[in-house]
Amino acid sequence: MTNLTVGVLALQGAFIEHLKLLRQAADDWLRQQHQQQPSTTTTTTATGSSPQGASPSSHASPRTDADRWNAAADADADADADAHILIRKPNTGEEPTAPTTTTTPGPDDPITHFTFLEIRTPPELARCDALILPGGESTSISLIAARTGLLEPLREFVKVARKPVWGTCAGLILLAESANETKATGQELIGGLDVRVQRNYFGRQVESFEAELQLPFLQDARPFHSVFIRAPVVEKVLAPATTFGSVPSASDDDGAAPALSSTKPPVEILGRLPGRAKSIRDKTATAEDLGEEGDIIAVRQGNVFGTAFHPELTGDGRIHRWWLGEVMKAKTEELNASQSI
Repeated sequence: MTNLTVGVLALQGAFIEHLKLLRQAADDWLRQQHQQQPSTTTTTTATGSSPQGASPSSHASPRTDADRWNAAADADADADADAHILIRKPNTGEEPTAPTTTTTPGPDDPITHFTFLEIRTPPELARCDALILPGGESTSISLIAARTGLLEPLREFVKVARKPVWGTCAGLILLAESANETKATGQELIGGLDVRVQRNYFGRQVESFEAELQLPFLQDARPFHSVFIRAPVVEKVLAPATTFGSVPSASDDDGAAPALSSTKPPVEILGRLPGRAKSIRDKTATAEDLGEEGDIIAVRQGNVFGTAFHPELTGDGRIHRWWLGEVMKAKTEELNASQSI
């Protein structure tokens, strides 16, 4: 049995929504795997008791988050009859009940077990093969991470270990090597993507909007309904940092993440948004239709992926399924490399 552990940073923001779509994506992958190579699997979904005390979240109190998550897990239990997914609530002092399983993993797809964690401490982060940084308030997330001793472990996870990481909206800002107006707020960046990000590019909260995106990396002709809430954009792709400790150039108001190691893979642009007003009026418009490249709203550099919008708020699990597939590929390559030594 090969386990894949994926964490969602749970300091603030929409982490519960990410967990639900990750669970849905894992169901899809495991069903596909079982169709290709039948196996017998019994599922136990284990959640600990709700964490005590308060924890920051822009959507609900921790107790409410726990109640929502536990209720969702209970409601979906019957649908997971042929999946092997373990969900653990952190900070409870309890270990989950170990599922009983008999599996026959395929040689090209050995992932037979998923664990999803809420991440609030360095030891919880150390258990992860991959991580999602959710949308929320990037300044709050950064300050809480620094005060709880999680900021440097996050930098090591992303920039040294180079494990798969996905940041949405605020998460994209945190993963950028440079972002505007971060010094004034005291915000520190994690880094990992050689890009400069413009915060609040589309305006304030009341100017948030929704749009239909064409995302070729999904290999799906259907548009992806996207939600932009005080969203950033990638305004520039930077030259990779090549010297230990160097940082990209920035203005007096900008912040830059420390470069812990060189980032060799090039930055790939995976998605663009056409002119904002046009995208609202005409849901089928593309940047090409408008004669423009469009604003960069999705990028990848090696194992680090960032989106300016909120896929977790749409209920559409296609990006989560795609990303989980990329994480599985990375885990498989890691296993193959370790076996060849």
